[in-house]
Amino acid sequence: MGYDIERFVGYVNEGLLCSICRDVLEDPLQAPCEHAFCTACIHGWLVHHSNCPEDRQIIDMSLLRPLYRYMRNDLNRLQLHCKNREYGCQMVCSLESIDRHERECEYSQIPCSNAGCTVQVERRNLDGHLAVCEYRSRECPNGCGYTILSVEDTQHNCVAELRTELELLRSEMICRVEEAKHEMESRLDSQRRHMVQKESILQNEIEELKSQMSRMMSDVRSLMAAERQHRQELEQAELEKREL
Repeated sequence: MGYDIERFVGYVNEGLLCSICRDVLEDPLQAPCEHAFCTACIHGWLVHHSNCPEDRQIIDMSLLRPLYRYMRNDLNRLQLHCKNREYGCQMVCSLESIDRHERECEYSQIPCSNAGCTVQVERRNLDGHLAVCEYRSRECPNGCGYTILSVEDTQHNCVAELRTELELLRSEMICRVEEAKHEMESRLDSQRRHMVQKESILQNEIEELKSQMSRMMSDVRSLMAAERQHRQELEQAELEKREL
């Protein structure tokens, strides 16, 4: 939709009106046949039609182009009233700058910034409203440290609130202790399994060393027996030599 023509000061050229909504062009696009439309208007039209609403020539979205520069300049120079005129704003400015003005206009209706409050006030009155808004928050005057809403003043009980917070902290602490306990038990189990595994490996190595030691002792005994036999054979040979 375009800008309401009633907001404009002075004469508005027919060529600057949307061919669909008949208001002053907003975010304009132009067809090859040179008829101009608001972007929202022509997009909505082409959902159900495939021709220009003025002369019925075939058009589609790809044929739409920005407005000629001279027409865009004429459009931007038009003077119009702020949309907040009904609330008291007397500002008249060019179409080119109207959006910037209305974003900052002191007469704009804006929502209260307090959560839960549905009131809308003029920008210039916002601070006054926030000072008395029943949804404004403040720190408890009794020193408990809680932030309370004005609507909760009569229901706020420092002792009850602190007791509730203490219970929550106690529950949270118990949960954390349990989590730490489970984590430590898990680590101990893991270390225990690792130690048992290492012990089993060491035990196997010890058994292997014992087996090797036993084989070595057997070999030593065999060598010693062979040495005794060899010595006896030498002694026998020596005796035989002497007899000869």
